[in-house]
Amino acid sequence: MMKQVLVADDHAMMRAALAGMVALGWPDADVTTAEDFTAAVAAAAGRDLILCDLAMPDMGPVDGIHAVRTAAPDTPLIVVTGQDDDDLLIALFGLGISGFIPKTSDGQVFEAAIRLVLAGGQYLPPRLLALAGGRDVPAAVDTSILTARQLDVLRLMAEGISNKEIARRLDLSPATVKAHAAAVFNAMGVGNRTEAAYRARAAGLLDG
Repeated sequence: MMKQVLVADDHAMMRAALAGMVALGWPDADVTTAEDFTAAVAAAAGRDLILCDLAMPDMGPVDGIHAVRTAAPDTPLIVVTGQDDDDLLIALFGLGISGFIPKTSDGQVFEAAIRLVLAGGQYLPPRLLALAGGRDVPAAVDTSILTARQLDVLRLMAEGISNKEIARRLDLSPATVKAHAAAVFNAMGVGNRTEAAYRARAAGLLDG
């Protein structure tokens, strides 16, 4: 069956390059392109694979990736990025991302990463594997395996502290804090801080 692939990037040359990478492994793939997150969300459903830029103009990276993920929750999603905020990239795995491919990667890396993801695996560049400390990065987290950093963010959110202040206290970027918070909400099945704090206290996650 012909694979249905969505390629989303705000630069026409990069969209063409990514479509070419897909064609290396699947010459007959039906590739749809999108130039912003809004178009990507509209086209996401029913795809076998989504390749999506992290930085596009109409949404922030966390909100944009979360929106695409929500529109196609069962589709493997690979983020293609030039972003060097590794903590942010690791945090985004909590939203169900299947992998990250640096835009500087060559065709062989793209093809291998895509094959791994379509086979049910996850792809992390070597530097991110080192940052993750060799742990398995889950496609979706639950409350039993929240990372230590996500628990730090959860505890501070439960105290009513703003994302900006949490970022200052934990020496993280505001975007990284937002990504951790989104991962916490996703893991706990809640939509806001109040619900997260309530469930966290009920589960004893805020003890100690």
